[in-house]
Amino acid sequence: MENDEETSSGQMMDEIYANGDDKQPHKPIISSGEQLDVEAYAFLYSGRTKIMRLLFIADRCDTNPSMQLEALRMAYDEIKKGEDTQLFKEAAQRIDNRLGPNYGYDSSWIEAVERRAEQRKEKLDNELNAYRTNLIKESIRMGYNDFGDFYYAHGQFGDAFKSYVRTRDYCTTAKHIITMCLNAILVSIEMGQFSHVTSYISKAEQTPEALDPVTIAKLRCAAGLAHLEAKKYKLAARKFLEVGPELGNNYSEVIAPQDVATYGGLCALATFDRTELKAFIDNLNYRNFLELVPEIRELINDFYSSRYASCLDYLGNLKANLLLDIHLHDHVETLYQDIRHKALIQYTLPFVSVDLNMMANAFKTSVSGLQKELEALITSNQIQARIDSHNKILYARHADQRNATFQRVLQTGTEFDRDVKAMLLRANIIKHEFNLRQTRKI
Repeated sequence: MENDEETSSGQMMDEIYANGDDKQPHKPIISSGEQLDVEAYAFLYSGRTKIMRLLFIADRCDTNPSMQLEALRMAYDEIKKGEDTQLFKEAAQRIDNRLGPNYGYDSSWIEAVERRAEQRKEKLDNELNAYRTNLIKESIRMGYNDFGDFYYAHGQFGDAFKSYVRTRDYCTTAKHIITMCLNAILVSIEMGQFSHVTSYISKAEQTPEALDPVTIAKLRCAAGLAHLEAKKYKLAARKFLEVGPELGNNYSEVIAPQDVATYGGLCALATFDRTELKAFIDNLNYRNFLELVPEIRELINDFYSSRYASCLDYLGNLKANLLLDIHLHDHVETLYQDIRHKALIQYTLPFVSVDLNMMANAFKTSVSGLQKELEALITSNQIQARIDSHNKILYARHADQRNATFQRVLQTGTEFDRDVKAMLLRANIIKHEFNLRQTRKI
């Protein structure tokens, strides 16, 4: 049985790594205490998200000029493969001639791309008008799809979204509806309109007959991102946990398998209770994603095993790189705070009293700093305890179980007595037909 599980695990890992070329790095991208490998990180993605992630890194690396210029160089090269002249102008402006003559403002390239774009748009418009005149539904659908692709390539997301959504009236199969939903979700993520993302995930799930495992994995990733953006971290963790290994690199225009492990792992750590966290760790499918980011796997195991200092060390080392993530950066501080508070609560839970000096050593912090954190948790009613500031001891306020039991017994007796009297009263009313006589008089 163990050999079968190992074989299955190995196959899943192969699926995650396989992408038909040599772009997928066979090493962790985010490593504890190391600078982000920008080139290896960029190879995880394709399309527009690759460019936007590189530009985001460049914006966040003012204090690291070498990383900033590397990200800008790669973004510039990637933009030149496409047709978004506005994005090209912005990248060239950010580079500001710091990378030599080959990475400057190329007016001839811009003119050529814009000229081709005008010709392409005119051609698409003529074709679509012809299709609409002839009332050919499939051709009209394809025409709007082509317009959506055109606008998306040029960074005109509002127009792209409208074009993709217009195909809905001309969809003749469930597969067409899924394509429309995935296109709308992609553009909505780029625009940051996650309410649209949720809406079109729901529409796609209403056609289950057309959902293959890869599409299901994509929808769950998109749902996870939507919940993450809404700060619904527990729901986000559950959605990422449901992502199957079929995802592989099939959604690189939005998310990488490493992101599934990182986003899901941190959200689970911040929100899951001990039982849920155990199920999370034991999930075979998700374990394969965690293998891609060993630091996330180790810090989760450390947290579950109550090795809080090691867990918090991992988090501290990862923080700088996580702040460079385009989706996660706004949530890092909140998630880190929730994870630390959860660790403090779990540490104190089993004990009647805790020596703050020993606890401070376990968390590698000062006693005064720890005391302030505990005071905040006690004030917010997250820890039921009181602190002896002089002796530096925390005393748990455990409920008086014996008294509570007596109170419950008395309450139950009172309720039983009331119910018996009510039943006797009703029985007597029925016996003497009091209710019937009253009805007859009326």
